[in-house]
Formats: sequence, C-alpha cells, structure tokens
Amino acid sequence: MQEGAGDPQLYDYAPYRGRKKVVWPGGKTVAVWVAPNLEYYEIDPPAHPKRKAWARPHPDVVGYSHRDHSNRVSHWRMAEVMSKHGFPGSVSLSVALCQHHPEVVADGVERGWEFFSHGIYNTRYAYEMSEDQERAIIADSIRTVRNATGQTIRGWLAPALTHTPRTLDLIAEMGLDYTCDLYHDDQVQEVKVRSGRLASIPYSLEVNDHYGFFVYNMSGREYADTLIRQFERLAAEGEQSGTVMCIPLHAYLIGQPHRIGPFEEALRHIAADGRAWIARAGEIVNAWRAQA
Repeated sequence: MQEGAGDPQLYDYAPYRGRKKVVWPGGKTVAVWVAPNLEYYEIDPPAHPKRKAWARPHPDVVGYSHRDHSNRVSHWRMAEVMSKHGFPGSVSLSVALCQHHPEVVADGVERGWEFFSHGIYNTRYAYEMSEDQERAIIADSIRTVRNATGQTIRGWLAPALTHTPRTLDLIAEMGLDYTCDLYHDDQVQEVKVRSGRLASIPYSLEVNDHYGFFVYNMSGREYADTLIRQFERLAAEGEQSGTVMCIPLHAYLIGQPHRIGPFEEALRHIAADGRAWIARAGEIVNAWRAQA
C-alpha cells in the first residue's frame, strides 16, 4: 500500500500518552461545554441526489413537527435547566432560525450563549457544492448571526454533518478559528489549513443525544448515566492531560418531559464536581491557544 494512502492530512498524529498537559483555569481537569443544536428543518426541502432529507416522502409532516417541538416547547425546558445549573450554551445554529423563530435566538442571547454556524438549514447538504456556493453560505452565516446577536461567529459545525474537501480551508480563510467537525480526540487539536489557524474542539457523536436516543436506543436515565460516566473518566484522565467534554443536544429530544429530569440530574452532578471548568467553546479554544 502506498505510504499515507487514505490519510486526509488534516492533523498531525499525536498519541494520547506523553502529551504536554493543558491546564484549565482554576486547576480544573476537564473543560465541559454544552452544544445545543438550535436547528431549522424545511418540511419540503429541495431534493438532493446523495441524501434524503426525510425518511417519508415529502412533505413529511411527522418528521417536521417532531423537530418543531424544539422551537415551540422543549428549547425552554432545556435552556432553563442549563441556566439553573450554570451551563452556558455554545449554540450550533441553523442560521435561518434567526428569521423563522427569532424568539429562540433572542433567548440564547439573553442567557449569554455563544453562537456558531451549523449552516443555513439542516435540510440542505454540502455535498457537491461549488466553492462559490460554500463561500456564500459561510458569508451568510457570519452576516446573519452578527445582525441577529451582535456576535461574530468563530466556529463551524457543517450542516447535517456534510462537507466538501474545501470546507475546513474555507472557514479558516474566512476568519473562523474552530471546527466541531472532527471527532478524533478528547483534547483541542490544531487542524492543517491553507491559511489562517483552525482548532478542532472535541464535539461528540458518542454522547450526542441524537445518537443516544436514535442510534443506541437509550432511555433518558441511561443517557444521563452515560453523561456521568463520560465526565468521570475524562475528569480523572484530565489530571494528567487536561481534557474536554462536549454535551451535544437537540431540544426536541432532551427536552421531552420524560427525559428532562434525568438530564438535569446529570448536569447537577457535573456542576457540583470541583474538577469541571464549565465554559463556552470559544473560551476553551482561547485557553488552549494560550498554552499551545
């Protein structure tokens, strides 16, 4: 096999043991950030040849209305529990939400949440986009979020986790400095890009509530226990290395009445532990860069 075949060359290899220790503020061992996905799904989006937006034929009233529970009801449950226990959101935002449901975005602003882009709609995919199209989406994200929140976005999570080979280079070139699209590490890592600087902050598929409930078929209690086990292990390992734990959320899942109670118990457990630095994504990247 050709040496290096299949390696995308996005980052250097660094084995977990023996790395330089990252020291979080206050001597905390694990940086914990919560990533609410505030999304907008179109009921009848344009068809894409590589991926169906809905399992049912369009318009999918069931799929759309299930997700619309986020913006009508369950966002408020999720957000209130987070605020109660001192967890600010770092929001993965479908920026079209700024026009469709500005009240939800305004609530995040009032709570002091940070916003980054998750594309325009979560029913539009990056596959086969031209460079001009992709640049336009990034520019639209920057402009729309700034107008709606006063913030200049620093981060990116690709819409529906879809990419082109240019995505990371383009977001760095256009001034963003962190990505959530790489799932390769439990510490912040540098990403190789053509220009600018880009950090990969640990996001998570394993403790993402979408995977917990749709893929692993967990109960609310099982998901909450998983969060606690994830935290305990990372906090212990962080004594030697300085780790990061992300809790990615979708309100229409975690904010359902039968799930919110166990989730609150998990947040209470983490908040009470003296090893947790509860922070926003940008703060974690700043603290890491100061030591890199």
